[in-house]
Amino acid sequence: MKKVLLVITAVMFGMTIHAEDHVMAATHGSKKNAEDAAPKVLSLSLKEAQDYAVKQNRTLKNASLAVQEAYAQRWQTIAAMLPQVDGSLSKTLMYDDSLHLKTVTFPGSPVPMSMSPWVYGVTASVGINGQGIVGALLNNVAIDMKKIALEKSEAELRSSIMSSYVSVLALKSISNLLDSSLNNIEGLETMTQNAVNVGAAEQTAADQIRVRVNTLKNSINVQKRNIELATNSLKVLLDVPVDTEVTLTESIDEVLSPEKVLNLLSQNFAIENNLNYQLLSKQVELAKRNVHMAGWAYGPTVSLAYQYNYRDYGKDFGFELMNSPHTVAFSLKMPLWSSGKRAAGVVEKKIALEEAKNNLSETTDNLEIQYRQLCFNLSNAYETFMNEKENIEVTQRVFRSTTEKYKWGAASNLELTNASNDLINAQSTYVQAMLSLVQAQAELEEFLNN
Repeated sequence: MKKVLLVITAVMFGMTIHAEDHVMAATHGSKKNAEDAAPKVLSLSLKEAQDYAVKQNRTLKNASLAVQEAYAQRWQTIAAMLPQVDGSLSKTLMYDDSLHLKTVTFPGSPVPMSMSPWVYGVTASVGINGQGIVGALLNNVAIDMKKIALEKSEAELRSSIMSSYVSVLALKSISNLLDSSLNNIEGLETMTQNAVNVGAAEQTAADQIRVRVNTLKNSINVQKRNIELATNSLKVLLDVPVDTEVTLTESIDEVLSPEKVLNLLSQNFAIENNLNYQLLSKQVELAKRNVHMAGWAYGPTVSLAYQYNYRDYGKDFGFELMNSPHTVAFSLKMPLWSSGKRAAGVVEKKIALEEAKNNLSETTDNLEIQYRQLCFNLSNAYETFMNEKENIEVTQRVFRSTTEKYKWGAASNLELTNASNDLINAQSTYVQAMLSLVQAQAELEEFLNN
């Protein structure tokens, strides 16, 4: 017996090791496949980036799995009211203290209990009550709420992608402007230093321009670090490896076009399309179902069961006991008294329903105000952006003009310094205005559920 146990243990242990090897190989293979499948280069427009992120994002995958989980929970509720069938097989043996089989005496001769019958049984039952039916309807509402939550998460992700996408474009645009300005300043530095070398200018003038060169270089380095940070943030949202090269195929003007902003501002607000309103509406519906479920605690429960038991006594008995293998049972259970527990449950659910209705009414009143505020924010951000865009073009022209004048001695070093400072400040303000516009546009699109 010990040898048999040792053999079984060894076999099971070997199977376990073999199974673990398969799991480790499969896991390693899946990781390797995931790495191989990861793109090395991605060229994406804004729409393509949003679609890619929606497809890859793990949070959205979990939200989608939550919807499937809600469907499974609904089926469990429904299946509980459908027929349940169980099978059984049993045999009874009784031993005395000396571990000998006991015998039972029938008319005739004693029969050892080892010859007791095999009992084959099948039981089928079904029970239905009002709470089970309402529970299935509750699951339907839960599924709808999970779907709305999934849609809301997707809208938030698309908004985040838009902000991150435009941030990268804006920072790259400013970096290009700073590079152009640096080239001009470095040219002036070389020219001034040559003038100092031949005695036509003082060293102070060259040093002041050198300070401007270093200032621009520092600004460019800051922008490069910001570009790297914004690009990595975009990669996180896209769920791609850090070494993936992401190329943005759209320009600032394409993403932030006046037509898109004006079209967004001209749309009519349909409150039923707002995801927050939809979610609160479902909460009201869920609260109503809970009231019905609490009320059905007063309802009856109807049960029907059928049982079939067959006893196989074998040939050694030489006779069959007279019994019917079929049993049918019907029951009707009606609650009579619970000391007010069920009544308190109904009152509790009714109060929760009133709270849900109040929340929905308050949200409905506030959504129209929120819509107007978001439209105002977008309109204001767009006007600010257009002004700052014009300002940066003007300061760029002033800077170029001042550098040309400085070359010919028509502008002082102080004028050149002021023009350089104005350009850097205009670029910083331009970036902030651009990001504010993107944020306002994304918030209104999410609010309208576009």
